[in-house]
Amino acid sequence: QVQLVESGGGWVQAGGSLRLSCAASGRAFTFYVMGWFRQAPGKEREFVAAVSWGGGNTNVADSVKGRFTISRDNAKNTVYLQMNSLKPEDTAVYYCAAGRPRTVLATTQYDYWGQGTQVTVSS
Repeated sequence: QVQLVESGGGWVQAGGSLRLSCAASGRAFTFYVMGWFRQAPGKEREFVAAVSWGGGNTNVADSVKGRFTISRDNAKNTVYLQMNSLKPEDTAVYYCAAGRPRTVLATTQYDYWGQGTQVTVSS
């Protein structure tokens, strides 16, 4: 079992930055792919970014490419999402996930989820 707790969400004006953190507890954190997803009101949960177990490979959604960066610190059992140049359309609940997905974009292929943290970007 892996427990995930997100933090770092909040309110920010357009153009601002936030850094989300996801602290993991439990077994074998280093063996999981870690992902960030988001869900806006009335919309489906969508992929934002993922990082391989060693941190050497990352995938980032086109909608946030060049603005968001995912990283992990296995010594701290933590994964981060640095979000810069935020836009109102980035407003959503952001979720951290862990798993061994064949396809990192697929929400159904992650085994563990956090409770989410709200990010609100005002124009």
